Amino acid sequence: MNSIPVIVLAGFLGSGKTTVLNHLLGNRGGTRIGVVVNDFGSIEVDAMSVAGQVGDSMVSLGGGCLCCAVDGSELDAYLEKLADPVHRIDVIVIEASGLAEPEEMVRMLVANENPAVRYGGMVQIVDAAEFEATRAKHPETDRHLAVADLVVLNKTDRIDAAERTRIEGALAALCAPGIPVVGADHGRIDPELLFDRRPWTETRGQLSFEDLLAQAHDHSDGHDGDGDHSGHVHAAYASTEFVSEQALGPRRFIEFLDRRPAGLYRIKGSVYFGVPGHEERYEVQAVGRFLRFAPHPWGRGEPRLTQLVLIGSGTDGPALLRELEACREPEPWRGTPESMWGVLRYVHRPAEMAPDPELEPDPELEPDADPEGF
Repeated sequence: MNSIPVIVLAGFLGSGKTTVLNHLLGNRGGTRIGVVVNDFGSIEVDAMSVAGQVGDSMVSLGGGCLCCAVDGSELDAYLEKLADPVHRIDVIVIEASGLAEPEEMVRMLVANENPAVRYGGMVQIVDAAEFEATRAKHPETDRHLAVADLVVLNKTDRIDAAERTRIEGALAALCAPGIPVVGADHGRIDPELLFDRRPWTETRGQLSFEDLLAQAHDHSDGHDGDGDHSGHVHAAYASTEFVSEQALGPRRFIEFLDRRPAGLYRIKGSVYFGVPGHEERYEVQAVGRFLRFAPHPWGRGEPRLTQLVLIGSGTDGPALLRELEACREPEPWRGTPESMWGVLRYVHRPAEMAPDPELEPDPELEPDADPEGF
């Protein structure tokens, strides 16, 4: 059973988290999104604003910060409900309270022992127009940015180019090295940066619901029907695809991931290492600097190969391909168990799965001890 990724949307009050969430819901294609809305206060305004889009797949924690739930048991119960196979959920998004502590929330999710769900990264939403005012009022902003896997600089339409450059420079200094910063206005980011969009299978007449949503979006934005899509969100990103029938060296591939450029927002696909004892297909998902591997058996007759999609902005596609080609390993059967340690650090292990101690890396490098291993 594949586990469901749980993505956290964090950010202070007014940064645009609900706007981002509503945009994701309205542009999800056929992807089934479970939503946990964590409002601060007894009136769950944010929950009501998204309820019409997700129906029974939404649960809400009102009356306080989600990160304050005792032992995380309340959150665990809601995640268990959403992960029930009857809902057929593909991804879960938690919209955290504007006063939540992202570090505690991330630790709760990493410590979750439900094998049906897994932590999928933390996205920090920043209000570009109120950046300095927010930092002055909430000094903890700097600490929150330090644990983000991806930063969305929202409301960029309200600042000029020079101010945006200055803020991006400040964010680069506050965030961990290499954390990507995605610019957005009105919360419009490409859902593919966070999760895989499934195609719509339902139709109305000859148009899919996705087509109808796209038409409604175009009309609401005042498009003149000339076919110009330069203003669309996806126009800002480039996609690079890599396929190799030859195995990749695990150490070289981890080195590639460690030095990936900040403009590379998303990596998805599967990798074939072919190291003895680790001949499975390793699914890889990266959102910003968040990274996770998941081993899966090959299907009957499925070719052993690596297939990756890299999505970014301002990245050099040919250079990325050259780096990946340099990761190829002509003799994977000569690989040792130790060569897989870098990969195994990022493999999610449900509590009941006892790993082979002979293949364990140093405990100090375990995901729970290393922020990059979240």
